[in-house]
Amino acid sequence: MTRLPKIENHRRMADKNQSVVDVDAAAGKLRDGVIDLRALTADTRNGCRVFVHYNGPTDQLSGMCTGMAVLDPGASPHPPHRHPEEEFLIVADGTGEIECDGKTTQVGPGAVMYCAGNVLHGIVNTGPVPLTFYWSKWMAKGV
Repeated sequence: MTRLPKIENHRRMADKNQSVVDVDAAAGKLRDGVIDLRALTADTRNGCRVFVHYNGPTDQLSGMCTGMAVLDPGASPHPPHRHPEEEFLIVADGTGEIECDGKTTQVGPGAVMYCAGNVLHGIVNTGPVPLTFYWSKWMAKGV
């Protein structure tokens, strides 16, 4: 059985209504396979729906998580923040702004963000329709 990860308020966040997914290095090792979006339950808060597909260690990583988020117009999953994991974020639909390392960039479908660990970053939907993005973040073994 696939263990679905819990979305928690990140301990560094002051606002308890924001969603941040922490890498769960204590979970069981990820299994090979496919997780369909229909098998997941969204964590829904303040115009943001977050779906976590995978969260746990792998053969080469002490922990990684990946999933999808849908932001209503004007919504953001959380204020710009930092965490030790490296992260990729891929915009699939909609338009918005990504802040990464002090630079704000207008984004649309196909835009990809990379942020190294502990780099300030965030995303907000600035468009008139929902913005969908996928993220992956990870922590290498020994880090």
